[in-house]
Amino acid sequence: MTGGDSAVQNDKPNSPTLIQEEVGDVGGTQKVTKLASSVETAGADSQQPAPDPPSAPLIPESQQNGHVNNHHHQNGKEAARAAEDGLAVEEVGKGSPEGTKADKDDQEVIVIQDMGFNIKVVAPGIEPFELQVSSQEMVQEIHQVLMDREDTCHRTCFSLQFEGNVLDNFAELKNIEGLQEGSVLKVVEEPYTVRESRIHMRHVRDLLKSLDPADAYNGMDCSSLSFLNVITEGDIEMKKRKRNDSDSVDCTPPDYVMPGAKDRPILPLQPISKDLKTPQCLKVLTASGWNPPPGNRKMHGDLMYLSVVTAEDKHFHFTASTRGFFVNQSTQEIFNPKPASPKCWAHSLIELLNQISPIFKRNFATLQKRRVNRHPFERIATPFQVYCWTAPQMDHTIDSVRAEDAYTSRLGYEEHIPGQTRDWNEELQTTRELSRKNLPERLLRERAIFKVHSDFVAAATRGAMAVIDGNVMAINPGEEAKMQMFIWNNIFFSLGFDVKDHYKEYGGDYAAYIAPCNDLKGVRAYNGVDIEGLYTLGTVVIDYRGYRVTAQSIIPGILEREQEQSVVYGSIDFGKSVVTNDKYLELLEKTSKPLKILPHKVINDQNEEVQIISSVECKGIVGNDGRYYVLDLLRTFPPDVNFLPMEGEELSEECKVLGFPRKHKHRLACLRQELVDAFAENRYLLFMRHAALQLMSIRQKKATTVEEEQKISKRLVAAAQGLRSPDLPPKEVNDEEENSQTKEEDPTNQSPPTTQPEGEQPSSESKAIETKESRESDGKDAANSEHPKIGGCPRGQGDSSKDPVDAEAQALVESLAEQDSGSLDAASREVINTACRAIGSLSDSEFDVRFNPDVFSPGVTHPNPQGDQFRKQKQLVKDAAAFLVSHQIAGFVKDCIEHSITAIDGQSLCEALHDRGINMRYVGKVADLLSQHKLLEHIHRIAVSEMICRAAKHQFKTYMQGVEMLCLSAAVSHFLNCLLSTFSNPHPQLPEDFGLNMNKKKKNKKRSRHYPIANHVDREWASLSPQDMWSNIKTEVKEYFDFSLTCDSCDSAVETYGLQKTSLLREICIKCGVQVLLREYTFDSKHRATFTEEDIINIFPIVKHVNPKATDAYHFFQSGQVKIQQGFLKEGFELINEALNLFNNVYGAMHPEIAACLRTLARLNYILGDPVEALNNQQKAVLMSERVLGIDHPNTITEYVHLALYCFANQQVSAALRLMYRARYLALVVFGEDHPEMALYDSNIGLILHGVGEIDLSLRFLENALELNKKYHGQRSLKVALNHHLLARAFSCKGDFRAALMHERETYTIYKSQLGEQHEKTKDSSECLKHLTQQAVVLQRTMNEIYKSGSQATIPPLQISPPSASSVLELINIINGIVFLPLSQKDLDRLQQRQQVLGNLAEKQAKDMPAIKEAGDQESSAPKVPEEDDAKATTADVADADDGAAR
Repeated sequence: MTGGDSAVQNDKPNSPTLIQEEVGDVGGTQKVTKLASSVETAGADSQQPAPDPPSAPLIPESQQNGHVNNHHHQNGKEAARAAEDGLAVEEVGKGSPEGTKADKDDQEVIVIQDMGFNIKVVAPGIEPFELQVSSQEMVQEIHQVLMDREDTCHRTCFSLQFEGNVLDNFAELKNIEGLQEGSVLKVVEEPYTVRESRIHMRHVRDLLKSLDPADAYNGMDCSSLSFLNVITEGDIEMKKRKRNDSDSVDCTPPDYVMPGAKDRPILPLQPISKDLKTPQCLKVLTASGWNPPPGNRKMHGDLMYLSVVTAEDKHFHFTASTRGFFVNQSTQEIFNPKPASPKCWAHSLIELLNQISPIFKRNFATLQKRRVNRHPFERIATPFQVYCWTAPQMDHTIDSVRAEDAYTSRLGYEEHIPGQTRDWNEELQTTRELSRKNLPERLLRERAIFKVHSDFVAAATRGAMAVIDGNVMAINPGEEAKMQMFIWNNIFFSLGFDVKDHYKEYGGDYAAYIAPCNDLKGVRAYNGVDIEGLYTLGTVVIDYRGYRVTAQSIIPGILEREQEQSVVYGSIDFGKSVVTNDKYLELLEKTSKPLKILPHKVINDQNEEVQIISSVECKGIVGNDGRYYVLDLLRTFPPDVNFLPMEGEELSEECKVLGFPRKHKHRLACLRQELVDAFAENRYLLFMRHAALQLMSIRQKKATTVEEEQKISKRLVAAAQGLRSPDLPPKEVNDEEENSQTKEEDPTNQSPPTTQPEGEQPSSESKAIETKESRESDGKDAANSEHPKIGGCPRGQGDSSKDPVDAEAQALVESLAEQDSGSLDAASREVINTACRAIGSLSDSEFDVRFNPDVFSPGVTHPNPQGDQFRKQKQLVKDAAAFLVSHQIAGFVKDCIEHSITAIDGQSLCEALHDRGINMRYVGKVADLLSQHKLLEHIHRIAVSEMICRAAKHQFKTYMQGVEMLCLSAAVSHFLNCLLSTFSNPHPQLPEDFGLNMNKKKKNKKRSRHYPIANHVDREWASLSPQDMWSNIKTEVKEYFDFSLTCDSCDSAVETYGLQKTSLLREICIKCGVQVLLREYTFDSKHRATFTEEDIINIFPIVKHVNPKATDAYHFFQSGQVKIQQGFLKEGFELINEALNLFNNVYGAMHPEIAACLRTLARLNYILGDPVEALNNQQKAVLMSERVLGIDHPNTITEYVHLALYCFANQQVSAALRLMYRARYLALVVFGEDHPEMALYDSNIGLILHGVGEIDLSLRFLENALELNKKYHGQRSLKVALNHHLLARAFSCKGDFRAALMHERETYTIYKSQLGEQHEKTKDSSECLKHLTQQAVVLQRTMNEIYKSGSQATIPPLQISPPSASSVLELINIINGIVFLPLSQKDLDRLQQRQQVLGNLAEKQAKDMPAIKEAGDQESSAPKVPEEDDAKATTADVADADDGAAR
């Protein structure tokens, strides 16, 4: 729905009017069930009706009974808005869990009629206004719009009436009899209750604080920072409306952005906005000390009393009564609740304050205008909290609502929910039990899961901080501090210490510290499989102040029983006593194939064989609610034998060469799920090759002619080498990463059918827009499927270019699934058996690569440890570890050399390694390999920096555990001084009575039985020196990563490895949760320490959790990427748009995956010739990336570069330059200047400056880009050739033809040697050389004439025309990897019309949610849609692809 003003819908858990709908509390189950049962018709609604859609929305027959009432207000909008505004949601029957293949071929479609119409709203005190609504919306949504409109936002306690009848908040408009176009809804003020008056007070506070960035800096209420509009000074929004750029362009970059600048200032990271200062409306608004009203006043309708100090410094006392608010006669000393004279009364606080304070009236009106003018994406709360590592010194103001929140256990308005506190376990499990038979039901389910999960993460984070700060009483206060456990807000908290020597054999406290993260990975894996009837606990791992806290939902009844009585499956003592359960075996059997866990038997302490389908540590507990829970999933995946030395076990030669096995700090090292999946896929590929090899051998024996025998023999040799036969069509095979050409045919993929019209094939110009998403998603989908893909095809799918023998081999394998192996002929069976033996399959009759996670567990007894089957199981685990070393790490380095990986900080390096299944403990080995390649110096530098920061983080953990609250800021500043400062002898700033506290150590130890964490005192931290710090770091890096640091101080590390201290400060702050003051730090002073106590602003928690996934939207997105790769841009565009719609349904308006969708759409808009829409989408992507990832996140930097390109294409040169300067500045802070990415940024900046005639400035950036490309791509790279050409253009515009000729000759030489004389680029360069030579000759003749004729001659002006904007834009497109595709105007019109009809649901949903913050938290490892590798070119030939590649 849209109103005249921005219609913003509430998206907050603490929204006052959404309390009844929260999927929480005791009644949560019934509410969810009620919502789930409100399924009526196919599809789902949206907010804005389509203006004459080009085609009716289509829904397959399978969804005719699947429409969800779009009003499960979990995050502002209903979870099931799937098809409206012309959106066709086509669900593939085979893709859904319950679908059938038969459904997909001949599905009937029905048309959803969603009527949009206008209604008139009449509210007291203002003119009636019109509101556009949809027939499928609820009355509740009109409430939310009115609470955010500028002229009605002050109301919270009202009802909507139609023809004298009060409308039910949860009624759909289409079900209201008589409601139609032009109907009048009346806003009627309702009586207050205590609850409503408190909600109203909070709403007023939120309105007054809506422009205040304090919550974003403090990491509260899911607020976060965005500086895009500060950077562009509003240019983008303004120029959208005013399409001219006649203003003078300010091109001068700040000094710190110029190439070669040594300073890395921190202050520009968070620039100050001109209108940052929020107009002060009030001084104080707080609950009065006269509360609560005495009994006699309650009977007069008094609900509560408020104390107000206006901006004029006048003091008032208000009474909140059932009829509204009025000024009473009380003072601070005298209680007189009678109304003041003259009487001041109003139904809302805002109206009352307007009456008594002129300053309030004026300033609140100003604030309102600024609030509604902000972009919706700047106002909405993020789903999880984002913290920033720097913050300015903020003024601390009086805020009674904030104070109340801080000292109550209220989270998301629990006090307004029946039962007072939320039953998190019931909510989490109930949402998972929701139906998922069709798309709308799955959307509803995923929306509910995501919402409850984000609330749980927020509650768990707040609880963990309270536990560590000593504000929660232990449930076992008599125990030692490390053994204490806590319950707060129905969440169970435990500390990461080895309780009762539970992990003694696995590494003690270190193993106990690692176990929660391994457990979280197991929870993620089982949640991903999502087996009906099998439940996991809500789990969040929080690192705060050096402690690791595990927060879990509580299994009903678990606290009433001993653990031994509760566990019906698994072991509580690492394998000594093991029990099993038939129901658990039945449920876990379903997880066996997707998680590749082998069902196996172990012997328990009674010498009985027990069947289990997990590691022995995995426990099964049946709760009092009858649900089957699995927990302690820390060894879900097989052990990493490279870090598990065992007697009598030999590793492969490639592992031994690298020094494996190595002793690790703990024995819980496991392989990652990505590695397990990649290994299984690789083995299946080898299996197919062996089968093909055997079949060809059989054919050779049956060959009837010599020619046929020779041909088969030739292909036999090729197959033996794992290659394609040269006389067959080429087929790329790269073991692990097969680029799927038939991805949309994957039976496990739920993406919609996108059939290509007959005769329509992608043109040669429509080459693939190659992206990281599509490249990597293939491997991931194959991994997540029970059917690995081979050669880019899923098992069972054909490929037109497949070798007939390969096809026969695959058909043979598939026949195993359809018939008993006994029915196969002997030759076929032998083919399969031989292939199985060759690849180490656990079965001789079929491909079976699954792992026994207990195969090397020390406390587990196996039935036949000497048997052949057990030997195979052990060998498979060893092979997987060898595969990681020999294949994955080598592949990672190869990808780095080819620039298909671009790590720019520790986080992006970590993600790139994890995507390939490489654990971070291998980063030392990776760094050793990187050091052998000069071209990979930048990634080696990041790897070394990451090891130093991780080693420092390990030290920070133990360091902080000995620090009491009194000394926290002093301790953190001392730690940073020892780590980063040049000053050799820093001393901590200790409190004056610090020595006194030390003398009371014994007394404190005694008290620590009750408050163990908060009062544990240790003086060791104060004696830390830089020498000790760096000695410990060197030792830790060697022990943990097996890498030898050749530095003994921060200065020597900077010099040896080319690091920069600002980047190190950023990394360590992010990893340890430290927030420092936003100021310039002098790291190199030898006379004083860098950091003081006042520089430490805050300590934040580092939160790890499992991000629920929008599976259908994700498949739409992946399918769209594949279509784009194949050149079918129209289908790809529509799929991405639909993915955006579905993501919005599940996640709300803000999420990293939505940002990825917007970026892809913007790129497509631009390629298809619509730069205005590209700018619109990319602006949203930048805002969202800043908000949900961070203002200096690597993705945010990339988004800025793209936005700059689209701004330039829209003639917004000034904004484009400011955005590029911002991107370059962020890059300098994050990774410095010596990085190949910087060449791209500098080429962009140089070209834009060239386009506006700033040649000298342009040359500085272009020359720097040339040097970087030479260093990282080689002297003869096509990138270098293009750089030379850009410089030749710039020098020729300056009139320096000699320099221009020199550079153009270099271009010509490279093109000639790389592409040949006949290539188009070589010919173009040759023409350019001729032109420059002619210009140089003309200039030289003129100069000679001047010399001959003496001083009287004058030099005629050079006829040098500046480059046109179009030619500059063309070159910018090339260096950013974009080439325009020739499409007909009809196609373009259709695409533009399609996008207009769909609207932008992200922004619309944003506008439908007011900016009342939602509690939550986020950590960096959140799952995401794979990021687009925008480096890849979309060019029509190889040359374009090379010099056009952005990376």
